[in-house]
Amino acid sequence: MGFFVSLIFNREELLKFLPVILSLAFITNASYADPFDSKATAGQVEIPNIGSGVGLLDQQKEKFIGEKVFREVHKQMPVIQDVWLENQFFQVFSNILSETQLGQPIGLVVIKDSQINAFAVPGGLFALNTGLISSARNIDEVAGVMAHEVAHVSQRHFSRSEEAFKGQALLSLAGLLAGVALAAQAGGDAGAAVMLGTQAALLDKQLTYSRNQEREADRIGMQYMYAAGYNPQSMADYFETMHRATSHVSFLPDFWLTHPLTTERMSEARLRANQMPRVKSRIYDVDFEILKWYTMVVAGEATENQLQSLASQKNLAGLLALSAFYLKQGDYTQAQTTLDQTKSSGKPLVSLIQTDIYLGQNKLDQAYNSIAPLQMTMPENKAFSYKLAEVLLRQGKYAQVQTLVQRFINKNARDIQGWQLLQQAANLDKASPLRAVNVLRYRAEAQYWSGSEENAIKSMLHAQRLAKGNQAMSAKIDSRLKQMQDERRMKI
Repeated sequence: MGFFVSLIFNREELLKFLPVILSLAFITNASYADPFDSKATAGQVEIPNIGSGVGLLDQQKEKFIGEKVFREVHKQMPVIQDVWLENQFFQVFSNILSETQLGQPIGLVVIKDSQINAFAVPGGLFALNTGLISSARNIDEVAGVMAHEVAHVSQRHFSRSEEAFKGQALLSLAGLLAGVALAAQAGGDAGAAVMLGTQAALLDKQLTYSRNQEREADRIGMQYMYAAGYNPQSMADYFETMHRATSHVSFLPDFWLTHPLTTERMSEARLRANQMPRVKSRIYDVDFEILKWYTMVVAGEATENQLQSLASQKNLAGLLALSAFYLKQGDYTQAQTTLDQTKSSGKPLVSLIQTDIYLGQNKLDQAYNSIAPLQMTMPENKAFSYKLAEVLLRQGKYAQVQTLVQRFINKNARDIQGWQLLQQAANLDKASPLRAVNVLRYRAEAQYWSGSEENAIKSMLHAQRLAKGNQAMSAKIDSRLKQMQDERRMKI
């Protein structure tokens, strides 16, 4: 077989097999420790020390790649914008990251897609499909997938691929970005997670390396999750779930699967987990059940009948999910009636849903009283702060919104929802001579990180014209505009 493989699919076949979520199927050299190291005794974390200088891509280049893919994913994919949901998964993500030497990651995104998948990109961009969460039985299984993806990045597989294949691994990333655009056409009924594009270009040799990297990510990821307090058996458990989910497309060559899952990998994962000290399994974790069913509601993967059946058993996760379902439908009476049955639980999600019910009914004082005490108690919680910001906007208190949101933006400039809140707050500040300028530059940031780079630059150019005469503001806009323009011109 030659190095370059042509793909011939008609539109129906393409839509049948093309995923709505892509995985960066990394390609690398095989110069690493045996992926199943019998010397790794129970509980030991033996992780290769991959220095920041390894590979042809330095950390700044990796950050650029991660941010570029972040923008493309938000432009092309159905990314869920739910701060509470993001916070829940980021807590698990942070627990795993704390076991690595990675710096500040680009971020974690949740994509509305019923397929089981996840991907990682150089620079520390991680993504999970909602289908992965809805098919998991506990948070440890989700943590196992996260740990696997974190291991890809911590071991700098992409940069090592660049070194091994003299830059040709960029083909796989180009394939990722091209595939993102194609995947948007596939809809929600796409089949197995199939990797299309230029990944096949260096098939003969790189396939071996890709498989080896998957095994390395399994081994190191399991060590990460165990060190973070999660059950390593859950990684092996979830591999079996993934295998069952893709068994109906087993006639396809497994190199097309974004994470080729062989029986060898599954058996190695189980044997490796058995060699680690036992971690007590969570027989029933109410917080995970709440997270799982709420995710399914947000993603449109749960039916009213399912939720009513669960709620009829006075199941807390079912009641909260059903209330969220009715809220999403705009049925505030049913949402309130259902939510009232959860008030004694003390779960933060109760207050967030309650605030949204009040906002939907334009009961602004009640909405404020529902969320403000929580935000004051935990000001570092972004979900509480942003929900309070929504209430304050409705009350016309734009200055308080600016104060609330700006500190989160300072920590993460890629915060799309934060920029949108600042834009709305700036628009309310009718007395400010820079009102139009601020609205435009905040809008530009929201557009830019949402993947609308051209529109972001147009908004910033408009702000630049309006800001003439204000030296400090002009300098700030000029600097950011140049950065946007330079990054847009750079190609991966």
